[in-house]
Amino acid sequence: MGEHNETSMAPKYSPNEVEKGRYQFWVEGKYFEAKNDETKEPFTIVIPPPNVTGRLHLGHAWDTTLQDIISRYKRMQGYDVLWLPGMDHAGIATQAKVEAKLKEDGQNRHDLGREKFLEKSWDWKEEYASFIRAQWEKLGLGVDYSRERFTLDDGLSQAVREVFVSLYEQGLIYRGEYIINWDPSTQTALSDIEVIYKEVQGAFYHMRYPLKDGSGHIEVATTRPETMLGDTAVAVHPEDERYQDLIGKTVVLPIVGREIQIVADDYVDMEFGSGAVKITPAHDPNDFEIGERHNLERVLVMNEDGTMNGNAGKYKDMDRFDCRKQIVSDLQEEGVLFNIEEHTHQVGHSERSDAVVEPYLSTQWFVKMEPLADQAVEMQSTDDQVNFVPNRFEKTYLHWMENIRDWCISRQLWWGHRIPAWYHKETGEVYVGREAPEDVENWEQDEDVLDTWFSSALWPFSTMGWPDEESYDLNRYFPTDVLVTGYDIIFFWISRMIFQTKHFMDRRPFKDVLIHGLVRDAEGRKMSKSLGNGVDPMDVIDKYGADSLRYFLSTGSSPGQDLRFHWEKVEATWNFNNKIWNASRFVIMNLDDFKYEDIDLSGEKSVADEWILTRLNETIENVTRNIDRYDFGEAGRYLYNFIWDEFCDWYIEMAKLLFTVMMKRLRKRRNRC
Repeated sequence: MGEHNETSMAPKYSPNEVEKGRYQFWVEGKYFEAKNDETKEPFTIVIPPPNVTGRLHLGHAWDTTLQDIISRYKRMQGYDVLWLPGMDHAGIATQAKVEAKLKEDGQNRHDLGREKFLEKSWDWKEEYASFIRAQWEKLGLGVDYSRERFTLDDGLSQAVREVFVSLYEQGLIYRGEYIINWDPSTQTALSDIEVIYKEVQGAFYHMRYPLKDGSGHIEVATTRPETMLGDTAVAVHPEDERYQDLIGKTVVLPIVGREIQIVADDYVDMEFGSGAVKITPAHDPNDFEIGERHNLERVLVMNEDGTMNGNAGKYKDMDRFDCRKQIVSDLQEEGVLFNIEEHTHQVGHSERSDAVVEPYLSTQWFVKMEPLADQAVEMQSTDDQVNFVPNRFEKTYLHWMENIRDWCISRQLWWGHRIPAWYHKETGEVYVGREAPEDVENWEQDEDVLDTWFSSALWPFSTMGWPDEESYDLNRYFPTDVLVTGYDIIFFWISRMIFQTKHFMDRRPFKDVLIHGLVRDAEGRKMSKSLGNGVDPMDVIDKYGADSLRYFLSTGSSPGQDLRFHWEKVEATWNFNNKIWNASRFVIMNLDDFKYEDIDLSGEKSVADEWILTRLNETIENVTRNIDRYDFGEAGRYLYNFIWDEFCDWYIEMAKLLFTVMMKRLRKRRNRC
């Protein structure tokens, strides 16, 4: 402190000057590393690993700022803190980016082959991982780089293989033919929660299928007329009096000419439409189930890229939507299609590519979810429950877990954890193992990789060294204390971490999960490229400094709520920082050679001194209470009021009067001399 004077501190707060070199000093000093100090109680946070698809956005800045506050606060309280950083390989998203880059060079992944394509993907990962680390630095995040992990590193890959094989051996992973969500653009399967439903203006197409015996027809309706080419039955409710005489009869499928049966099934809603529904087992999940019950043929009429296949007859090779237009025209011409009713409905779109998702019959790998979900739900009624903050999000979590479907985990990609399953070239036998079969030349490994969320679901314990049960970090720092993340990935990530950790560690993955909202623009709209309303957190730091951005993000909303970004509010936090700067400058320039070690509060104090110390202790108490319950907005309000109103506007002003009196007395003494 003695080195500072009025001239060494600029009259205005300049964040770029203040922040310069500070982070390097912290990292080189290893101040962020967990110390393995067993005299201290451990406290652990794992970072929600950002995807190596691009740079960090404001949501990441908000998320990590809250984690940084918690970790620094706990270090100050004397805990041995581990804040573990890492990144996610983000299968579909990263592969799409690498393929787009190849396309610019006139190449595709098939030109390169799997091995060369993966080399390009690793190059992408290294480039963007360095961008992300630079942004962590600019945000000032106190993460332990000595323990940084990546979802495709050797240790995590071993954990993924162990989990897959264990679940397979327990009968909880199986391979089967089922209707999955198919993205024709990226040509891969999607899990239910990777499908975003959007309201689309479409139509109900009402058709009359003629009875084979020529006695009449039966009316059906569909929103996807191109799938009629794969119809293998018409279903009615067994108690529907209108159709009692038709059950068991056959109709002739228009255009195709295939004879299909009229079946009775309880699934059919008698009150909806005509009470008769066309059944396409290869292109609809409900129809698939009806097909299972009635042993119906599954006729797939579409290719993986969304074009029609050989089963579509004269429509072969047409795009599915072009086929829809043509088949509507043809059905109208034949007199089969008698009414088109405009209809607004929810249509599934791929979260990654925005392509319309196609329900598609495919052989995939699945996790049998009911036993895993039951364990996780039961844990919420024990002392080892995960505490949701705010607690209303527990209901969201439980509702999804109690209504969960089996999880499709295979993806038709190259970038990711390759499924540890091999098929014998001659016998077709399936081998699943932690290592390849011994006579590997006689086997072919499954081409698919695992869903990205399969590996990130293991993040709280795989990052600590599991499956090595003797791992020091695993035994000291697991389970973790708090997870900080947005409400938009409760299903994607939080729920999966909970059920996988419960199953393999028989513990909760974290004591608390702090849920925040999304960062929106000043009008409350979600930030997106299409709207052009995104804000780069690095631009905010360049203009106002990391502390201004961090204070705004941490105090701008209450727990669980969305945050609206306003440049003027960030500027206001810069003004607050400037107030602190000027207060510090005033104090330092009046302390001369006073050092930290010289602080002694045991001597005589003025009324003003007693008052400010009382208010300081009350502020510490209030801030501590609110940080403990993760209410950073309230904690920030107490700090703001104490610093701006009480310390700066009152105590420093009183100190200035005292200094003025002292200086007058000093001048009088000098004049007498």
